[in-house]
Amino acid sequence: MKLSKSFGPLALATVLGLGVSAVAVQAQSIRFWTTEEQPERLAKQQEMADAFREETGIAVEVIPVTETDLGTRATAAFAAGDLPDVIYHTLQYALPWAEAGILDTDAATEAIEDLGEDTFASGALGMAATDGGYASVPVDGWTQMIIYRKDLFDEAGLEAPDSYADVLAAIEALHNPPEMFGFVSATKVDENFMSQVLEHVFLANGVSPVGPDGFSPLDEAATTEVLEFYKAITEASPPGELFWQQSRELYFAGKAAMIIWSPFILDELAGLRDSAPPTINDDPTSAELASMTGVVTKFSGPSNPDGAAWGDLRYFGITSDADIDSALDFVKYSMDEGYMQTLSIAPEGKFPVRRGTADAPGKFSEEWAKLPVGVDRKAPLSDLYDPAMIDEIVAGLDTAQRWGVTDGQLALASKMINSQVINRLVREYMDGERDAAATVAAMNDELSKIE
Repeated sequence: MKLSKSFGPLALATVLGLGVSAVAVQAQSIRFWTTEEQPERLAKQQEMADAFREETGIAVEVIPVTETDLGTRATAAFAAGDLPDVIYHTLQYALPWAEAGILDTDAATEAIEDLGEDTFASGALGMAATDGGYASVPVDGWTQMIIYRKDLFDEAGLEAPDSYADVLAAIEALHNPPEMFGFVSATKVDENFMSQVLEHVFLANGVSPVGPDGFSPLDEAATTEVLEFYKAITEASPPGELFWQQSRELYFAGKAAMIIWSPFILDELAGLRDSAPPTINDDPTSAELASMTGVVTKFSGPSNPDGAAWGDLRYFGITSDADIDSALDFVKYSMDEGYMQTLSIAPEGKFPVRRGTADAPGKFSEEWAKLPVGVDRKAPLSDLYDPAMIDEIVAGLDTAQRWGVTDGQLALASKMINSQVINRLVREYMDGERDAAATVAAMNDELSKIE
């Protein structure tokens, strides 16, 4: 048990003297750091905090923290013994903060067990797993998706593009430039978009440059499959330096059969954002393109038939300085009665990692699909996309992965990604500067030097 920091020595002595030291004493207020610092998002978090106070009597001070400053601020606060009670944080901090002692893993594990482990997406839990428990409580996330023209696939009798083979079969059937490109890949080496797409394609085939001991040499056979696949989708793409912008523009114009994108495209596809309208017809507010679109989250290669989804996850971390009881109450409220308020901050990019309750397993997924999305106009995803597509979107979090997470090497993997070594060497392979075997050898040589 941890007593509230607001109790003075006299009050503490009185409690102990009364012989009730085993009785939990909760704080009347807690501090909550959040990286969702835009004014409208802060307002929604404050509304949820106010509702929590109404129910429990515990006030929550909602403190915005810029995401790029979160690591240094947490480290400094830990050293000063002044951490907030709860931190909303990205995946990259979960395991390192647990190891450093910033997070109370017993508290996070208790929260998950109280809410029901089986009610959470397994991938989101797995990426925060520690020995005997969890570093943090998964809150929300999203998975990168293959966006495809389901209407054209159906007309051609094609399977959904959830494997290398199915993507290549669709390219063979649908690639007809300049009217229709089979794919729009990422080829601009200095864009993070290419890094993200490549990690997705590598993960799909079970290939990673890190293992439990750090750098792990890329398997030549499996990596060759990755390279050959990426070259094939690039040859089915327009020429030039391609990144997210061309992917979206060509798909929106009805000139691409498949692209890889984040779910933040979902409202734009439906004509709800004036700054990025569909141009497939004369009505920039039309939902026609959304009605013709399908998505794939779990994607597989020949060496990894189980497949994987590239996921971005966010967590509630209960800190080692927290008033545990109050922090637990807040986290559990935010993941239960207040969960729709938590997700409503940006539903198109905050998929529910907790699908429902033991009594109503699909409750939160169903309620999330009814939350309004969009910028200039609003509509729920359930009005724009069919139930099977909604299920596919949410199911991606079960197989969500990232390089290095399960091996405790996320930091090293991030350095490798940020170096853009893989981007450059893949591009040089596609440009014919070296063959696949030489490219794998060059990757292993350069990646092994990153520490």
